Amino acid sequence: MAYRDIRIIGDPVLRTPCEWITDIDDTVKSLVEDLLENVDQDGRAGLAANQIGVSLRAFSWNIDGDIGYVLNPRLVEADMEEYQDGDEGCLSVPGLWFPTERAWYARVEGINLDGKEIVVEGEELMARCLQHETDHLEGHLYLDRLDRKTRAKAMKELRAQGL
Repeated sequence: MAYRDIRIIGDPVLRTPCEWITDIDDTVKSLVEDLLENVDQDGRAGLAANQIGVSLRAFSWNIDGDIGYVLNPRLVEADMEEYQDGDEGCLSVPGLWFPTERAWYARVEGINLDGKEIVVEGEELMARCLQHETDHLEGHLYLDRLDRKTRAKAMKELRAQGL
């Protein structure tokens, strides 16, 4: 397994929108292998490429034992008319969990390693994961979605951790 270090808040790669994948070459295949292997650990629901230092539009997920990946994902549906407001955390923001509003259902369209179009969709935790990981690929962290007061508390806790 190619263990990859997780980039932590403050690393510029986390705040930079990722590049679209134009060629599915050995580098992209290796990236997918790393994403799948590294998401397959306890406590990991999703992993975006930039969280392991690669600025390409790809992420993997591990929801209830269902492990997969998508390249060039686009969030095409996340209707906030029906939403969830559970605690959310992030590997790149270690140790912090805050209530974060997300759509109850989300749908992502992208491609697989064969270049075939795929759709990934789900409710509850899967929907949260799809929204969280596509945010990463746009250079956003879940902290950006917190209300002002909660975000201030999160930033204070980060500073206390030296992050």
